[in-house]
Amino acid sequence: MAHSSTHRRPTFRSTTLMLFALAGIASAAPAAAQEGIAIPAPAEDIAMPKDTAVAVFAGGCFWGVQGVFQHVEGVSNAVSGYAGGSAQTAHYEMVGLGDTGHAEAVQISYDPAKISYGKLLQVFFSVAHDPTQLNRQGPDTGTQYRTAIFPQDEAQAKVAKDYIAELNKARLFNAAIVTKLEPGQSFYPAEGYHQDYLTLNPSQPYIVYNDMPKIENLRKLFPDLYRNDPVLVSEAKTSN
Repeated sequence: MAHSSTHRRPTFRSTTLMLFALAGIASAAPAAAQEGIAIPAPAEDIAMPKDTAVAVFAGGCFWGVQGVFQHVEGVSNAVSGYAGGSAQTAHYEMVGLGDTGHAEAVQISYDPAKISYGKLLQVFFSVAHDPTQLNRQGPDTGTQYRTAIFPQDEAQAKVAKDYIAELNKARLFNAAIVTKLEPGQSFYPAEGYHQDYLTLNPSQPYIVYNDMPKIENLRKLFPDLYRNDPVLVSEAKTSN
């Protein structure tokens, strides 16, 4: 069930989309998010750990980023939340002010035997968001919508740092990647009404315009990684 319209984001995003349409603007989202971009996997990756691993990425509104990774094979859970600030300010209304240090982020639990950290990075940079946008994605602006990676250990930090350097050197994007690495930050799950939002609200205008193209790009560019039925937070909780 969609969450109440009393929450500010759905109302703001729906209204913003309508204004773009009325103004005749062809695209409110960056080209990379709308079209996807074929990029190589990292030259180096992390050795396979034994158990379930975790990655945390931020790339604009967490609805779309969560939705993308819920459709990736090997991912067992993808939770929308906040990273970069304190536990005391990890609440939507506070994060939305843009001064908490938090970014809207997604914590991805995955099976390293089925998908690697490097492959997750490849999906993140190619279809989940536009890494050349500074403190914004599409119609959303502010540091809470920044592109960031929150490495869980030194190995993740090295792979991510080297991969960004590789992509910048190859000039596959039309501008430099502005994604920052922010190690040592805790992740805090977002409110329940944000979880599984894309799946529960596929016809919501913001989702249709900004996020559903990302799912289609994932299917087209990564057919071997794409899963038709998303893994949902609600199902993960039920199975635990």
